Amino acid sequence: MPAGDTDQSPGRHTAFDLRDIPAALGLLTRLPFRVDPAWAMDRGARSAWAYPFAGIILGFGGVIVALALKHMSVPSSMIGLIVIAAWVFCTGALHEDGLADAFDGLWGGWDRQRRLDIMKDSRIGTYGVIALALSLAARWQGVTFAVEAGWWWALVAIPTASRCVMPALMRMPNARPGGLSSKVGAPPVIAARTALAIGALSLIPLMGAGLLVALVVAALALIVRQVAMAKIGGQTGDILGATQQLSEVGAWIVVAAVIAP
Repeated sequence: MPAGDTDQSPGRHTAFDLRDIPAALGLLTRLPFRVDPAWAMDRGARSAWAYPFAGIILGFGGVIVALALKHMSVPSSMIGLIVIAAWVFCTGALHEDGLADAFDGLWGGWDRQRRLDIMKDSRIGTYGVIALALSLAARWQGVTFAVEAGWWWALVAIPTASRCVMPALMRMPNARPGGLSSKVGAPPVIAARTALAIGALSLIPLMGAGLLVALVVAALALIVRQVAMAKIGGQTGDILGATQQLSEVGAWIVVAAVIAP
């Protein structure tokens, strides 16, 4: 790095920088936020503390869409479907792709290298299709229940909480040297803890359901970590995406169980 570069961008090596928020949004969504690519790449994993903000923005967007459709007397089940479709569109199906690739690779290969090769393959297999179908169905049902019951904050808290565990898993060894995850690097402990704290704070308005969601999200993240370590020896971007999706599914199941009569 040139000697004067640090002087021009003093926030590059600090623990927190507000520019991490648009950088995180630029990485995890397809929303039109202006990001300096060179600065974002230099920050790397130090900006991971801001990943939950992608969930906050998507969540509030989902609430706005849901309330507008509710005002037009659109059925809750259709609102749930449209909100899920909007989230998939706004993220470019980034995490859904990770979920499909992770399931195809982790369960479709017989050894570590074969699993990594399958995960890198752009084609989707049976395990990936099934995982996607079940994930979309569970999330659709969860959002539908929340809309029907008027649990609007759940539409913000769950996308946020499901992304707060990603920085913690980024501290695992990289299973594929040279991949995007290895280029980004491992976030500092303070960044991972800050992301977890933001996710936990987002769940407070859900009261008892929020505590259950936190426990389920933590348990699922630990399970994914153990499986990934056992099968491929670490994490990849696909593992991070799968963690987000499974955490969101688990959270919606909890909320649906609490809301359902």
